[in-house]
Amino acid sequence: MSGQLAAPLDVSAEPGVGTAAWRALSRVGALCLVELQKLRHDKTELMTRAIQPALWLLVFGTTFTRLRTIPTGDVGYLDFLAPGILAQSGLFVSIFYGIQIIWERDAGVLAKLLVTPTPRAALVAGKAFAAGIRAVAQAVVVLTIAALLGVDLTANPLRLLGAVAVVLLGSAFFCCLSIVIAGLVLKRERVMGIGQAIMMPLFFASNALYPVRLMPGWLQAVNHVNPLSYEVEAVRGLLIHTPARYVLDVVVLVVAAAVAIFVAAGLLARLAR
Repeated sequence: MSGQLAAPLDVSAEPGVGTAAWRALSRVGALCLVELQKLRHDKTELMTRAIQPALWLLVFGTTFTRLRTIPTGDVGYLDFLAPGILAQSGLFVSIFYGIQIIWERDAGVLAKLLVTPTPRAALVAGKAFAAGIRAVAQAVVVLTIAALLGVDLTANPLRLLGAVAVVLLGSAFFCCLSIVIAGLVLKRERVMGIGQAIMMPLFFASNALYPVRLMPGWLQAVNHVNPLSYEVEAVRGLLIHTPARYVLDVVVLVVAAAVAIFVAAGLLARLAR
């Protein structure tokens, strides 16, 4: 009789690929939810961070629209500029996120996260897309200011959602870049210094302020390897219907974000020492 009994279930078996993927996604979502709760308790942060993008639109945009010194074809300069400032605001929010990781290390939070069964790549992805949520929340403020200034934005909800998704993806990459920097230098002050050193070059070496055709040859070469340029191109095409290579733009951002997530995940252990 005992030989005919079914073999007991192996309850210690490893979860399937689908189960593991679902758990990783649920943890990424949980970290994003935590970030939303932080925003709910500190609403003034969105307004203070929106001051700089507002100044770019109100001062730089309106002045250069009157001067007509930057040829943008049939598109008004303020219309051309607004998507670039939208992407820039996400960059400025995300590029210093490594400072928060170091703060979590010093507070002992990072060590506690690393002993959980959550994959390190999922932890980094959660942080990255949490930063993207902050960028999207600020993007809503920038879009509102742009609309009040008369920027001819699309009213198509699918295009608006697409622009939000692109900003989220670009911000996730720059957040991971900041975490990589934090994992290499290990000091808040150094992360701040390097972030300030690369933030404006990334911005000025993109197509956020002027068309690529106006750049000198060496700057065009830099522009072609700058992820911010692909983010700006996609957002601009979605919001004001300028030509854009959507497939290329999204593929570049996805690959850049994926590589940055796995590099940052590999540096978490060094950061937590």
